[in-house]
Amino acid sequence: MMKSLEELYKRALELKNKGMSDKEISTELHLSVNTVTWLLSKEFLKEKVVQDVKIGWRSLGVYGGRIAHVAEIMADIIEEESRLSQFEVDSILGITINGIPFATMVSYIMDRELIVYRPHPARKEGLFSSNYAGVRGKNIVVIDDVASTGETLRRTFKDVRDEGGKVVLAVLLASKLPVDEIDGVKIRSILRTRLVGPEG
Repeated sequence: MMKSLEELYKRALELKNKGMSDKEISTELHLSVNTVTWLLSKEFLKEKVVQDVKIGWRSLGVYGGRIAHVAEIMADIIEEESRLSQFEVDSILGITINGIPFATMVSYIMDRELIVYRPHPARKEGLFSSNYAGVRGKNIVVIDDVASTGETLRRTFKDVRDEGGKVVLAVLLASKLPVDEIDGVKIRSILRTRLVGPEG
């Protein structure tokens, strides 16, 4: 356990030294911002209990075909939810960086528009790429890889609403969230993680 924490620390420190913020490091390492801050403070050398779970999906990410297979599952979940909740889907939104490959494939499978969104670590508002579909007047499904605290999803939902769109569902590869809904939007994930035992 300590060896893997030390490896995570070294990787986080390497990214920090490249100028990345704790939020950007958390996205890259699939950890919560609090865990990154905790790692970089070297508190793990003093403590024995970790309150986070690292989600690594590199085995999926190295081949487009594997991403396509996961996207088929995501598209199936979207179709199931649209039947159950009776909503139409106009567009698929991918959150940069890691949500974009999945969103692109889901967009292709479902023959829907693709929206690309980039949360901005220094500003409250994120950016919608002008090279892809717009948001206004659309029913949108948000796609991302891992949700830890839900903050990125909250910001995305708010920015979509501010631009005149409506988020009808969010689909994730994995969720660490203790809830199935954020700001009135249902969250579905292929994998859910939970801490168990006396600390969880």
